[in-house]
Formats: sequence, C-alpha cells, structure tokens
Amino acid sequence: MAAAKIKKGDSVVVRSGKDKGRTGTVLQVMPKEGKVVVSGVNVAARHRKPSQTNPQGGIDRREAPMHVSKVGLADPKDGKATRVRFEEQDGKKVRVAVKSGEKIDG
Repeated sequence: MAAAKIKKGDSVVVRSGKDKGRTGTVLQVMPKEGKVVVSGVNVAARHRKPSQTNPQGGIDRREAPMHVSKVGLADPKDGKATRVRFEEQDGKKVRVAVKSGEKIDG
C-alpha cells in the first residue's frame, strides 16, 4: 500500500469544483474509495421527513466526501495548494511540500 499524501487533520485547499479556493481540515480519509471529507466544504443538504426519532424533520446539512484529486495540501509557508513528495530524513520517511520544500509532519 502506498503512503498517504493527505491524512486526517491536514489543512487542505480545494483545487476544483463548486468550492474551488476554499480551505478546510480533513475530517475523514477513505483510501479505498479515494475520497476525503473536508470540514465546511462540499456541504450537501438532505431533506428529512418527520419521524419518531426526529419529530421536527427539516434539512440536514453535512459534508459529503469528495475525490482526493480535488484537494491539495495547504503549504505550511503560504497556505496555497501544493503537491506532496516523500523524503527520508534521519531514517524516517517524511512528507515534504513540493512548492516550498517545507517539512509537513514531524
């Protein structure tokens, strides 16, 4: 299995789609589907009928998963989207921002 370029808790920038340019934190990563859930981005509204558990009904708004290729990791230096590469530093594999060369984790 390949190492994850985007992980839970990362700050990301949306590169394409209706939310292009918006930033958020990764809430969930789904590697098998190749999708991520980002806070405040790609919000879908579900209209719910009143039920016993929810007698009021109404509209539920929650973040829907989006394809991982639509988001880019926010560069630690300027906050713009960047690609990620892996380097070995002190015997450990670390993620590095391609734009600035800045280390992401560790």
